[in-house]
Amino acid sequence: MLWLPCSNCGRRPVEEFTFGGELRVPDEAIVDPAARDLDYVWMQDNPEGISTERWFHAAGCRRWLTVRRDTATDSVVA
Repeated sequence: MLWLPCSNCGRRPVEEFTFGGELRVPDEAIVDPAARDLDYVWMQDNPEGISTERWFHAAGCRRWLTVRRDTATDSVVA
C-alpha cells in the first residue's frame, strides 16, 4: 500500500488523496497561451522513475501537497 506524507496530518494511506497530476514546467517553445494550456493539461510524460506529483488530501486536511514518487517501485522518495 502506498502511504503519502501529509505535512498536517502525518503519514496517511493513498486512498485519502486525489491525484492532481504530474507537476511539470510547460514547454517554452510553445508561445500560444491556449496551446500551452493544452500541452500542460493533456500531454503528460508518464516517466518511469522519479516524478514530482501533486496530491489533494480530500479525506483529511483538504490541502494540496507535492510528492516525489518513484513510479517504478511506487514508493515516495524523500
